[in-house]
Amino acid sequence: MSFSSKVKEELLRQSLGKSCCSLSELSALTQTSGSLALRGAGRVQVTYRVESAALARRIFLLLRTRLDIVAKLHYVQNARLGGRRSCVLTLGDQDSQRLLLALHMMEQGEDGGVTLRRTAPRHPMTRQCCRRAFLRGAFLGAGSMTSPEKGYHFEWVADDEGLMKTIMRLLEKSDLPARAFERKGRQVVYLKGAQQIADALALMGASASVLDMENIRITKQMRADANRASNCDEHNSEKMLNAAEKQIDAIKLISIQRGLFTLPPGLQEIARLRLEHTSLSLTELGQLMTPPVGKSGVNHRMRRLMEVARDIENTLDAHTEEESP
Repeated sequence: MSFSSKVKEELLRQSLGKSCCSLSELSALTQTSGSLALRGAGRVQVTYRVESAALARRIFLLLRTRLDIVAKLHYVQNARLGGRRSCVLTLGDQDSQRLLLALHMMEQGEDGGVTLRRTAPRHPMTRQCCRRAFLRGAFLGAGSMTSPEKGYHFEWVADDEGLMKTIMRLLEKSDLPARAFERKGRQVVYLKGAQQIADALALMGASASVLDMENIRITKQMRADANRASNCDEHNSEKMLNAAEKQIDAIKLISIQRGLFTLPPGLQEIARLRLEHTSLSLTELGQLMTPPVGKSGVNHRMRRLMEVARDIENTLDAHTEEESP
C-alpha cells in the first residue's frame, strides 16, 4: 500500500464530526467526486463515483447523518482500467435538490422555484474545524502525495479554478502557502517541503501519518549523514595513504643517497617508524616515539624529511645536467 493510500485510510477512520464539519467535508467530496446530470423539467441528479469502498461508505454516512439522504449504491466494472471496480452512489431527484440547496449550488426563489448556480458548489467555512474538514474531504476525493522515502510532494487536483482558489485560500488561512499549476487542463494545488506537508497532514487529522513521515525523514537523514561520513573517511584514508607513500619514497631516497644515520636523532626515529609502519596515521606514529609526540610535531619532522629528499633530488638533477654532452 502506498503512503498516500495509508494517509487516506487514516482520514477515513476520522469521526464525522459536528454538523457544520460534515457539510464542509461533503461539499469538498461533491466538488471532487460528484457529478451533476440535468434530467429535464428542472430535475437534477447527483452521482458520486469513487474507487474506494471505504470512501463510498463515508459519503453514504455523511449524506444520511447530515441531510437524512439515503443514496443508492451499485458497482461498475471498468474494462479500460484492467477490470477495476468503481463504487457509484446515486441520489434521487428530491434528494439531489436538497443536497444542492444545502451546498449553495442551487438557489430557491421567493416563488418556491429553484435555479442552479453557474458556480461550483460552495459552503461557508467560517470556523477552523470546517476548513480542516473541507481540506480532508478534498484530499480524500482528489488528493495524493509522494512517499517521503522518495521525495516531498503533496497535491490536490481541481477540475475548476474556483475549487483551486478555495483550497489555496483555506491553506493560506492555516499558514500553509501553496502553489498551483495546470496539468492536462486541470488545476493542481501543491505543497513542497517536509514541514509543510507534515503540517497539512496534522491539519487534516492524520496524526499517525505525521509520525510515520517523521520516522522516515529521520531515517533518511541518518542514512545521509552516514554516507557523508563514510565518503569523508574514504577520502581521508586515500589522502593519508598517498601521503604515506610519498614519505616512504623520500625516506628511501635519503637512506640510499646519504644514509639515515646522517639525520638528526628525531628525524632518524620518525623515518624508521614510517618505514616499519606504512599504514599508520601521523598521530599513531607520534604515539610510538620516545617520548610520544603530537600530530603537529610528527608533521613538522615529516616536512623536514621531505625537504632533505628534495635537496637530494635537486643535487642529482644538477649532476645529471653537468654530465650531459
